[in-house]
Amino acid sequence: MKKNMTNPDRSTVLITGASSGIGMSCALKFAEKGARLILVARRKDRLNALATRLKKLHQTESLIITLDVRDRRAVVKKLSRLPAAWNNIDVLVNNAGLSRGLEKLYVGSFEDWEEMIDTNVKGLLFVSRTIIPRMVAQGRGTIINIGSIAGHEVYPGGNVYCASKHAVDALTKGLRLDLVDTPLRVCTVDPGLVETEFSIVRFHGDAQRAKQTYQNMTPLTPDDVADAVLFCATRPPHVQLAEIVILPTAQASTTLVHRVQH
Repeated sequence: MKKNMTNPDRSTVLITGASSGIGMSCALKFAEKGARLILVARRKDRLNALATRLKKLHQTESLIITLDVRDRRAVVKKLSRLPAAWNNIDVLVNNAGLSRGLEKLYVGSFEDWEEMIDTNVKGLLFVSRTIIPRMVAQGRGTIINIGSIAGHEVYPGGNVYCASKHAVDALTKGLRLDLVDTPLRVCTVDPGLVETEFSIVRFHGDAQRAKQTYQNMTPLTPDDVADAVLFCATRPPHVQLAEIVILPTAQASTTLVHRVQH
């Protein structure tokens, strides 16, 4: 096992939300570089399909963990009892996250709020609290949180989602302070518009409304974000990419997007 991710070969990478979107792209990028993967998500069928694909493409060793990061007891139980061969984690990618709804706060859904806060904030905390102590003990590791431009700017209807991503930003900065006397690195990759299942989830399965989010512009792809994640993980040990904000060229802020009318 390498002592850092400058050369990812045989390093162990844990990715939450690995069954689709950015998480799946991260798995593919790390697998291509020879890493072993702990794939964490709720949908076991998708994880199995991904593990099979990675094995076929890159002979990747994968450990599948079916888990909802909102469930603290399940997180602690499953992630603190990893097989001995998988205990030394070199990279943690806290990717699991979602948005629900785009309503004004005073008419928002309690259920949507709870799902966003429980996943985006508490889920990240539960996973981090379970995994990072062993990274400190082994004296190496890179934590990469997937944030958002919504963690820097608030947009209309984004209220609680933006608050959850502002929380991710604050937790990332706080964790970096807490780990400054260790060799561990703490990074955040904060994308703008990325075409994934994100908008379909936000709009509760309304594919037509979701499609309008990316209409008449070229959004980021999950691979674009995964490239940035891999770049963070593969810097020399003394280099910590604290924050990467990655936007489509046609996006200048959360609300200013240039759309070409056809």
